[in-house]
Amino acid sequence: MSVTFTVDGREVSVADDGASLLEVLRDVLGLRSAKDGCSPQGQCGCCTVLVDGSPRVACVTPARRVSGRVVTTLEGLAEPDRSAWAEAFCSTGASQCGFCTPGIVMRLEGLRAKGVAADDRAAVDRALAAHLCRCTGWNTIVDAYAARFDPVPSAGGRDLYAAGKRAELEGGVPQVVGPQVALGEAGFADDTAPADALVAVPDGAGGWAVADTLHEARAAAGKVQGRRSTVAPGHPVALPPGPWAVTLQTTWVEPAYLETDASWCEPGGRPVTPLANGGAFGAKLTSPVTAAARELADRHGRTVRVLLSREDVVRLGPKRPPMGVGMARDGTGVMRVARTPGIEAAVAEQAPGLVVQQVDVAGPATSVALRAAGWAEAAVVLAGARGTTGPVRSPSGGEAEADITREGGVRVRVACGDPLDEIVLRSYCLGATHMAVGWVTSEGLAVDGDGTVQDLTVRSFGVLGAADTPPIEVEIDPRPGPPVNGSDAVFAAVAAAVWRHQGCPPAWPTGVPLR
Repeated sequence: MSVTFTVDGREVSVADDGASLLEVLRDVLGLRSAKDGCSPQGQCGCCTVLVDGSPRVACVTPARRVSGRVVTTLEGLAEPDRSAWAEAFCSTGASQCGFCTPGIVMRLEGLRAKGVAADDRAAVDRALAAHLCRCTGWNTIVDAYAARFDPVPSAGGRDLYAAGKRAELEGGVPQVVGPQVALGEAGFADDTAPADALVAVPDGAGGWAVADTLHEARAAAGKVQGRRSTVAPGHPVALPPGPWAVTLQTTWVEPAYLETDASWCEPGGRPVTPLANGGAFGAKLTSPVTAAARELADRHGRTVRVLLSREDVVRLGPKRPPMGVGMARDGTGVMRVARTPGIEAAVAEQAPGLVVQQVDVAGPATSVALRAAGWAEAAVVLAGARGTTGPVRSPSGGEAEADITREGGVRVRVACGDPLDEIVLRSYCLGATHMAVGWVTSEGLAVDGDGTVQDLTVRSFGVLGAADTPPIEVEIDPRPGPPVNGSDAVFAAVAAAVWRHQGCPPAWPTGVPLR
């Protein structure tokens, strides 16, 4: 049996083997603009395509459901429309790594085709409810929709090399900036894998299930769609006893990057990095996929593509370490924290008066490599104890301060030397603000008493959607100096401002939105 439908103007027939439309598009037809960020959860929107002109999430659409219908991917948009969207996203900073943006572009193209006005923020927010973006803070994506109607000057007037250097400073790994990034053409590992590569996925028993296709490999591994727990995130680290001015308990927090870990390798070759165009906020630095790709390629004598599912990422990836902190007004106190190498030095960067006590906690791995881990928490508690949200200076030398407006918006000022490219710097500061607000108010991960992660869906992490993100203003301080990272300081400063604005509640997430 086969399924016949039209893709990007050409009729195709594929085997009716139960595969999803996303699997067919990527692995059978080689159309890789649609991305797999959560398949088959249908919750991140990265795989959005048009079916008979309407946006649809491809990972939960069986290929047989589009029999006789017309499917349009980002590759199949008319070239003037592709170019216009690419320029709109690049000129507004609406794309950083570029993983989630192809699906967002297709959603917004469907909106534009319906005649939704450029300034209809409510309609754009509703459309974006089907998507997640961890990087940009949403504001720039809304700007990009408006720019699609009223184009700003072309990226040709910018120094995109300098923009890439700013992105590298903010993201921690080499990064490309340009119109092609919004189209998903930044060279992600799973996009560049040869079509004839074997596919390997975790088998759930510490090994790898290997097959000719991703559909077959996941079937061999017995992959089951992850679920969301009905249990609220707990606080596994007790507070230290003492008459503290402020206390704070945090929970497990998922980095929630959208591009799941992937690599591929030829026999005897060098594995392709999972950090193709984004650093995943430090969470992929110890990813197991590169070593697995090399070992499996040598074992099988063929190129092997290794891919983690969303559930694999949550189970295997490092989290922000939970902690319980008590601090006096003079900045002295105790931080009890899940055992994490390097955490003491990170905390001492901001609060040398904190005594760090590492404790063993049953749960997923933790890492100090995650964005500002340890020193951001120290800066937040220090601001609460002192009763001021003055400037926060990061270990790299970036400086930021933030305040919350009466209407629940966030104002940020950042100084980080030569901006290199203000569009990129603003985008990263908006993203850091979005992440910080969610960290304080909504983000958390349910982990049971045995240390097993229970929240396995991308929507269970508490990441703020577009409609829930407050208005954000970013002021870039042009003080001279060499360029340094600025968004990490913004992340810590905004978290401190939000916490103080809410009255320094003793446990995160607070469950209280800013808007």
